[in-house]
Amino acid sequence: MIESPVMPTERTEQQMPMVRFVLNGQPQAIVVAEGETLLETLRERFGLTSLKDGCSPQGQCGCCLVQIDGRALTSCTMTTHAVDGKEVVTLEGLEEPERRMLARCFVAAGGVQCGFCIPGFVARTSVLLRRHPEPPREQIKKQLGSHLCRCTGYAKIVDAVELAAKVTRGELPLPEAEAEVAVGRCPPRYLGERYALGQEPFVADLNAPGMLHGALRLVDHPRACLARVDLSRARALPGVERIVTAADVRGARRYGLGEQDWPSFLAVGEISCYVGDVVAAVAAVDRRTARQAAALIEVAYDEVLEPITDPFAALQPAAPSVHPERDNLLSTTAYDRGGDVGAALSSSAHRVQQRFVTQTIEHLYLEPEACLVVVDEAGELQIYSQGQGIYNDRQQLSKALGLPLEALHVTLVSNGGAFGGKEDLSVQVQTALLAQLCGRPVMTVLSREESIRIHPKRHPFTLDYELACDVEGKLTALRASLVADTGAYASVGPKVVERAAGHACGPYFVPVVDVEARCVYTNNPPNGAMRGFGVNQAAFAIEQLLDRLAEKAGIDSYQIRERNLLREGQRFGPGQKLTNCQGLMRTLEAVKEHYYGGRYAGLACGIKNVGIGNGKIDMGQVRIEVADGGALRVGHGMTEMGQGLNTVVLQLICDVAGLDSAIESSVSVCTDQDLDCGMTTASRATMLVGNAAIDAAKKLRADLDSVGGGLIALEGRSYLGQFVCDWTVAPESQVDEPVTHVSFGFAAQVVLLDEQSGKVNRVVAAHDVGRAIHPKLCEGQIEGSIHMGLGQALSEDLQLEGGWPQNTTVRKIGVLRSHQTPDIEVILVEEPEPLGPFGARGVGEIGLVPTAPAVAQALYRFDGRRRTRLPMRDNYEKPRR
Repeated sequence: MIESPVMPTERTEQQMPMVRFVLNGQPQAIVVAEGETLLETLRERFGLTSLKDGCSPQGQCGCCLVQIDGRALTSCTMTTHAVDGKEVVTLEGLEEPERRMLARCFVAAGGVQCGFCIPGFVARTSVLLRRHPEPPREQIKKQLGSHLCRCTGYAKIVDAVELAAKVTRGELPLPEAEAEVAVGRCPPRYLGERYALGQEPFVADLNAPGMLHGALRLVDHPRACLARVDLSRARALPGVERIVTAADVRGARRYGLGEQDWPSFLAVGEISCYVGDVVAAVAAVDRRTARQAAALIEVAYDEVLEPITDPFAALQPAAPSVHPERDNLLSTTAYDRGGDVGAALSSSAHRVQQRFVTQTIEHLYLEPEACLVVVDEAGELQIYSQGQGIYNDRQQLSKALGLPLEALHVTLVSNGGAFGGKEDLSVQVQTALLAQLCGRPVMTVLSREESIRIHPKRHPFTLDYELACDVEGKLTALRASLVADTGAYASVGPKVVERAAGHACGPYFVPVVDVEARCVYTNNPPNGAMRGFGVNQAAFAIEQLLDRLAEKAGIDSYQIRERNLLREGQRFGPGQKLTNCQGLMRTLEAVKEHYYGGRYAGLACGIKNVGIGNGKIDMGQVRIEVADGGALRVGHGMTEMGQGLNTVVLQLICDVAGLDSAIESSVSVCTDQDLDCGMTTASRATMLVGNAAIDAAKKLRADLDSVGGGLIALEGRSYLGQFVCDWTVAPESQVDEPVTHVSFGFAAQVVLLDEQSGKVNRVVAAHDVGRAIHPKLCEGQIEGSIHMGLGQALSEDLQLEGGWPQNTTVRKIGVLRSHQTPDIEVILVEEPEPLGPFGARGVGEIGLVPTAPAVAQALYRFDGRRRTRLPMRDNYEKPRR
C-alpha cells in the first residue's frame, strides 16, 4: 500500500525570509516559497493530512481549518508568512483525550459519512466549545456555516457538536460504542473515528518514493479547431519531467461509459467539444511546478467556432454537429401503453398542460478528483482510485494504455463523496500515461475550478407534460415529451434519459401513457449520473400537474395522491406490474397529519428504481477470508463513498455468521480480488452486495458450526458469496409482462414553510426502506438526499454562458449551509422487500425525488404562484408574500 502522508517536495520558486511559528506545540523555523499557502506548508512539508484541500485557494468549504492563536481559520487562504510569530494547532496537535472525545461523539451521533469534510468540522468544534461551552443549536448551525458537507444534511453533525458539548461539561459520559453489530442496531461506522480525525487517507494524501505530480492543460474555447501545441517554454521550466499529448497515447484515444466519444487528449486538427477537453498533461517534481508548466503550454487554434449550447437549436436540421459525422440526437427513449393517448386526453373531465425546466447542477463532492499511479519493474501499473467503479476504470484504462487487464491493478482508496459524478474517468488516463512514460509514480489532483470544468453534471431537462383525470380525480392519461442536454459527451446520458422516461408517471397508475425522451449533444460540459438519475427531474413535472388536477377536481393534494398511488398489480410507467408496494401507501399515510397540520405545506411522493435493471445484469460479489488469528478480511466490488456500505456488509456478515463486534475485521476493494460488481450506482449496493455478503456468511456459519473452535479453526479458508439479477428488460421492450427493475424505493415528503417569511423551515420525510440495517446511517442518507433536493429546489444552479461555467467558486454554486438547512424529520417505514437482504432496499437516491415538487407546492400555497423552473431562487433569496 502507498504510504501516507505526503512528504516534503523540492521547491524551485524564489525563496522568502525565514518564518518562525509554533506548530502543535513545537517551535518551527522554515524558509518558504513565494506565495506558499499555509495549507501547502502543513500538508507537504509537515505531512499533516487532517487538513483537506476541497477548494484551495477559495477558503469556502472549511476542509482545511486550523487554529491560529486560538482562532479557527482556513489555511488555504493565507500565506505561511502570515503566521510568523503565531501558534498553529491542527487536529494532530490536540490533546489525545479531546481527540478521542470529539471523534467518538461524531461517530456516535452519525455525523461521519464520506469523511472528507469532517476533520474541518471537528477542528471547528474544538474551538467552538472552548469559547461557548453550552452553545444553543441555532448558534452551532451558524458557527458551522463556513463549512460545507455534501453528504449528511448537517443534522447529525449538529447532533455531534451538542453531544460533545454535554460530554465536555460533564453532563454525559464519553459515549461507548454499541457492542451489538446485528441487523437493526447502530454499531460504530467502519473506520469512523479515523475519518473524523483525518487519519484515514484519501488519494491526495498518499505518497510514493520518487513521486511526480501531474497537471493538465485544458482548451481555451468550448468549440475551436486545435492548430498547434507548443511545449517548448513548459519543457524548459526546471523540475519538469515529461509532457504528453495525443501523439503519446499508446492505445485507444477515446473512451466512455457508453459511447466511445470522449478523448483523453484532443489532437491537432480536431475541434474541441467543451471547456474541459485536455490538450496536454505535465509531470513535474511538485504540484506547483507542474501547474506552472501547464500554464506555459501555448495553444493555437485555426478557427474559434460558435458553441452549440441549446439542445433545441442542436436538434435543428441545419445545426452543426458537436461530433463530426454524427447527429446531435444521441438517443431516444419512447414507449406507449394503454391505447390512444390523444383520445384519452380529450375525453377526460380535467386536463392540464405545462412546460417545466430544470437546471444544470454541480455535484460539488468535497474531494476533488485525484489519482495516483505507480509503475513496477515489470511495467505493470498500480492505480489508486476514488472512482465509483474500479473494474470499469480498469477496462477503459486497458484500452487507453494498450495494456492487458492483467497489467493493471486498481485499488479503491477512500472516496470523498461522488453522487454519480465519479462514475466517469477524470484524470486516470492522463496520470497513468505519464507514469507509464516516466517510469515513476505520478499523482494528479484537480483544483476545484478544474473539477467543475471537467466532470459531468446533472442533466438540465425541458419537460412538456399533458396530464388528465376523470371527475373524481382518478388519472386517465399522460403524454410527455422530455429533452435533456447531455453536453459534449455521452457519459451515461442515454441511461439518465431512459430512467426519466421510465419514471415519467411517478408513483401513480396512469391507464394510457405516451412518453418520448431525447438526449442531445451540445458544447456544454457533459452531463451524466447524479443522485436521482433523471427521476427527480420527471418528478418535478408530474407532481405539480397532479396538484393542479386536484384543484380542478375539487380535492386536495393528499386526496389525489391517495386515489392514484400504485397498488399491487398495477402497472408502473413502462408497464411493469408492481408487487410488494404496500410501503408506498404507508409512506403517504405517515405524513398525513403533517400535511394537514401545516398552513403552508407542500406534499409530494416519489418512486425510484433499485438496481440498474432495464435489461442489464445486476450482480453483487463478496469474499470473506479468515486470516491469521481468526481476523476477517472482507472484499467486495463496490465503492464505499459515504453511504455506509462497508459498515452494513460487516453487520450482515456478523449477524448471519453469529459473530460479535470483538472480532478484528477489515474491508477492501481491489481489482486483484476479482469481485466485479459493476458501477456503484442506482441505489443497488445494499441489495446486491448485501445479499452476496449473506451468501458468503452462510457458508462461513456452516463451517463454524461443523468444526467448532471459532474462527481460528478456519484460518486460511475463503468464502465467496454472489447475488445475480438477470431477468429485467428495457422499458421499450414489447414483452407482455415487462420487469424493468428488481425493486423500487418509495417515499412521501411534506415541506412546511414559515408562516411569515415563506422560507422552508421543516421537512418531514417518510421512506419505505424495507428494513433499516443500520437505522442511523439510513437516516443520514435520507437527510443528505433531502439537503441536495432542497438545493435543487431553491439555490443550486451551475450557470453557463457560451459553454463556460460562470460560477466556479464553492460559494456561488449555491449549496445550502448548515444555518440555511431546515429541520428534517425522517420517518422510516419498513415494508420488507422480499429480494432484499433482511428485507432492505436501497435509499441513496429516492431521498431527493419528491423534495423539489413538495417545495413548489408549499410555495404555491403561500403566495399563489406556480413555479415551473428550477431553482425557485426567488423564494430562497427574497421570499415574499
